[in-house]
Amino acid sequence: MPTPAPSRSPAAPTGATASSTPAGTATSAPPSGCHNLTATSTVKAAVTAAYQRSFPRFTHIRPVPQQFFYGRCGGVRYAATRFEPTPGATHEQLVGMQDEGSATKYFRGTPTGVWSYLATDGFPRAPHGCGDVPQIPESLAAAWGNCSVG
Repeated sequence: MPTPAPSRSPAAPTGATASSTPAGTATSAPPSGCHNLTATSTVKAAVTAAYQRSFPRFTHIRPVPQQFFYGRCGGVRYAATRFEPTPGATHEQLVGMQDEGSATKYFRGTPTGVWSYLATDGFPRAPHGCGDVPQIPESLAAAWGNCSVG
């Protein structure tokens, strides 16, 4: 599989910069039809719930601030984020999040708002970030700057 080239102006993770763009509208558009979107708190909560359904032992988590990627390709929505523990996390959850929290998780959403967990980055992280995750369209990974936050 060819390595996707980063876009000329990679999209920042949602929350990284202030945006006056209404939620759900495109903020950048690679030629492929994939668009970076602004994530609302509702989207973040739905993605978190999807992860908790797949990994029910993590009940006290939230997306890491300024590391939430959200976009759409056609009618399919995608999200990528890392999670961190919240107050109330048990010792077992805190220990589990030491490994799980360092890896980015990937999700797919339907037009009706149902989100499902797709994959987790390997450890260590692949050289091209989300550009190396086959479940994420290459053009969206490029729009997300390969999920780089640095």
